[in-house]
Amino acid sequence: MLEFLFSQYKNYPTYEIVLELVAIFFGLVSVWFAKKDNIWVFPTGIINTAIYVYLLFKWSLLGDMMINFYYVVMSIYGWYHWTRKKDDVVEFPISRMNTAEKKWSVVIFTLTIAFVVVVYTFFDKFTHWTTYVDTFVTGIFFVGMWLMAKRKIENWILWIIGDIISIPMYFAKGYSFTSIQYLIFTIIAIYGYLEWKRILQEKKA
Repeated sequence: MLEFLFSQYKNYPTYEIVLELVAIFFGLVSVWFAKKDNIWVFPTGIINTAIYVYLLFKWSLLGDMMINFYYVVMSIYGWYHWTRKKDDVVEFPISRMNTAEKKWSVVIFTLTIAFVVVVYTFFDKFTHWTTYVDTFVTGIFFVGMWLMAKRKIENWILWIIGDIISIPMYFAKGYSFTSIQYLIFTIIAIYGYLEWKRILQEKKA
């Protein structure tokens, strides 16, 4: 079983395996902080995503690489956004999407996919089914990160969908550690959605 999951790593440079494991550690910690609505989601997430920008470039998953670069930028924005207070009260607490944000989500999703298609076509990277899946997942994750930075509960739904799709994609590409990471992400994201939903319900009570 272990050989089936990890045999592909025998040809990988040791430093890449170490980087992948370090990134996974900080990724799991970041998602746990997100579940707890804790601002440490952003600094730990920046470490995770910065490492993956490099690794994904090496792995030729350009769409996901751009996701992670975007995560770094949005994490800085989210870090600032979450710290904003007015009269010692958090200015942007957990909330649901409004109509305008739903429309913007569709726009971001569409533009992201269009951009990734252009990039993959330019570099002639549409050579495997994973690149098509990666394009779709990129659109999902771009919107999900934008919604997380804005503290919208719907971000968890997009993370869950994207994480589930990413599990077989990374396994097929031979990155078992990262595939397992997305499996754990899925579980945490489900609990994250339930916890944020509970917080919203408590505020209404």
